[in-house]
Amino acid sequence: MDRMNSLAHPQLHFTPVVKDPSGPRELVILGSTGSIGTQAIDVVLRNPDRFRVVALSAAGGRVELLAEQAMRLGVHTVAVAREDAVPALREALAAKAQGRPLPQILAGPDAATELAAVECHSVLNGITGSIGLRPTLAALRAGRVLVLANKESLIVGGPLVKALAKPGQIVPVDSEHTAIFQALAGGSRAEVRKLVVTASGGPFRGRTREQLAAVTPKDALAHPTWAMGPVITINSATLVNKGLEVIEAHLLYDVPFDRIEVVVHPQSIVHSMVEFTDGSTLAQASPPDMRMPISLGLGWPDRVPDAAPGCDWTKAASWEFFPLDNEAFPAVELAREVGTLGGTAPAVFNAANEECVEAFLNGRLAFTGIVDTVAKVVAEHGTPAPGTSLTVEDVLHAEDWARARATELAAG
Repeated sequence: MDRMNSLAHPQLHFTPVVKDPSGPRELVILGSTGSIGTQAIDVVLRNPDRFRVVALSAAGGRVELLAEQAMRLGVHTVAVAREDAVPALREALAAKAQGRPLPQILAGPDAATELAAVECHSVLNGITGSIGLRPTLAALRAGRVLVLANKESLIVGGPLVKALAKPGQIVPVDSEHTAIFQALAGGSRAEVRKLVVTASGGPFRGRTREQLAAVTPKDALAHPTWAMGPVITINSATLVNKGLEVIEAHLLYDVPFDRIEVVVHPQSIVHSMVEFTDGSTLAQASPPDMRMPISLGLGWPDRVPDAAPGCDWTKAASWEFFPLDNEAFPAVELAREVGTLGGTAPAVFNAANEECVEAFLNGRLAFTGIVDTVAKVVAEHGTPAPGTSLTVEDVLHAEDWARARATELAAG
């Protein structure tokens, strides 16, 4: 069969260097104190015969939690982005050591990148934001399986990531892309008609653009289904997150943008679908619990038993699906345009959005102004020159410009 020739596909396996293939799979977790990282550690602790964490990284704002994780897991290295967090981290580690050896500490903006290349089987990149790009590239260069929760690194550095990744080397962790990843096993590339990415609709599903103008940060942070960090939660409310996922799906699975559809599914049970040319649609369904996609990423190609609860088929339930209101939520169509432009446009889109979200949370920008301002920044950035190769420096320069311009526009 002509299987999907993509970065992440279940039929194509990449085998990295494994220190001890007979023992637990050795992991590095980047962003260990965040939502993805803490849930990944929960999966590991419940499966000590299958996984062993050898190193952790975090930003440095939660040193007590990081120290607790490090000593409980017995890691050999801990990395923090903030160098000023080292004294507190060292003190916290010593307090929890109880005579055990202390892990090595790496610090600074490149610490996570250094950690991503250490000897292990898989690197879980759970860092939030485009700062995850360099660690993503480092893990791929080192030949590690990249368990990717940091969608921004693929989106802003698409050509760079695709140039390094071998088929099957990336296993996605987003619930939507895990669903597609699994459903694609049901057919060949030629048989795929479209990818259908589901969206919960966030807290404002059904509201008009006029009704959205006056919503507050408190309103936007009240997600009806998922518990996430503030930036991702606001991105879910604006549907920017879904736009980013459309770009990610295009890059992961080499499916054109006009064959990637978004549908609103409030219950968040069906995480995404693949429609095939014979009219059949395969859907992946499970209760909204990120431990399932995390465990699949860590254990692939094997599943981890009882990673998360399954659907309770003894109880009556209704699943609803609605078309996306692009007038009220224009972020998805804007993301399609950005993804089609390519080059540094996705980096501009992502960076401008992060600044606009901060401005909204601080009361300096209206909710509808988030995507409106991002659209203005993208338009000013323009179309990249055809055939221009992309570098990490290009991405970082574009992001700096986009952040500055978005801040200017948000200030009025």
